[in-house]
Amino acid sequence: MAKIITIGAAVQDVFLSHSPALAPVCESPEHCFQRLELGSKIDVNQIHFSTGGGATNAAVTFARQGHQTQFMGVVGRDPAGQAVLDALDSESVGTQLVKFSDKYNTGYSVMLLAPNGERTILTYRGASTHYHPGDFSLENVQADWLYVSNLAGQIQTLSKLFTQARERGIKICFNPGKKELAQRELLLGLLQDVDILTVNKEEMQQLVEGSDLESLIRHGLYLVPTLLVTDGANGSMASDGKTIVRAGMYEDVPAIDRTGAGDAFASGFLSRWAEGGSLRDSVIFASANSSAVVAKISAKAGILHKGAPLHEMPLQERSI
Repeated sequence: MAKIITIGAAVQDVFLSHSPALAPVCESPEHCFQRLELGSKIDVNQIHFSTGGGATNAAVTFARQGHQTQFMGVVGRDPAGQAVLDALDSESVGTQLVKFSDKYNTGYSVMLLAPNGERTILTYRGASTHYHPGDFSLENVQADWLYVSNLAGQIQTLSKLFTQARERGIKICFNPGKKELAQRELLLGLLQDVDILTVNKEEMQQLVEGSDLESLIRHGLYLVPTLLVTDGANGSMASDGKTIVRAGMYEDVPAIDRTGAGDAFASGFLSRWAEGGSLRDSVIFASANSSAVVAKISAKAGILHKGAPLHEMPLQERSI
């Protein structure tokens, strides 16, 4: 069992689904959108309430796998913030490190789910993006790992956290968001303290050159010792600098909701890696966790519990 602190966003999610009006309209296979008539009233047949945010999603994976987990983030003093805390409490995730905003409400997202599992997200980011370095501190905190997700581009806050982690011998798994990636040069300076970097293919292409997963992995290993790059339905690739694992889809299941798939993959990998698991086994569990999440509505409902049976999957492993 590892001690893991997750750091990042926490939001209240509402999922609206099962309406013909939410079906995608496609100009081409690559360009699809949802079209809602202005001024109309649209019926939906299902509504689901949940909580989300990359850090809380990851925290539930760690807790369900038996790790001692705490969440560090900011919520408002409102019903949505209480819903986030209640959901974490129910999963045995510690909330002692949560800060409260007196100025902003808790982040809130409304998901319009298309029948193919894709979604349009209406987001009020609120307290989940108005961070201050004073909201985060690792003083008097004991942990083996930090799992750090999107911090709304707050490089100063990230630098403080990474420096404190290095001083305390805490390892870092980092899943940056688009606002961090938009500050490439500053982000590259932070990566010297990162043990595991997890991104998707398009995000990795913002950091290094490469048109395919293997070239991105090989270039990325100059930045961090362990790297995960996902590519949607095309699978993923991971390397610890010694071996490369190329994985396909864990199983071909209908994607009901893709929300949280990336969080499930990254946190699933760290769950096994933090236990001393091999690169291969960590990728298998990451893939299984992600597949289970997209098969249910919301980012947390499908997260696997400890002891869930796993099966083999398309996977190739070789030395670098």
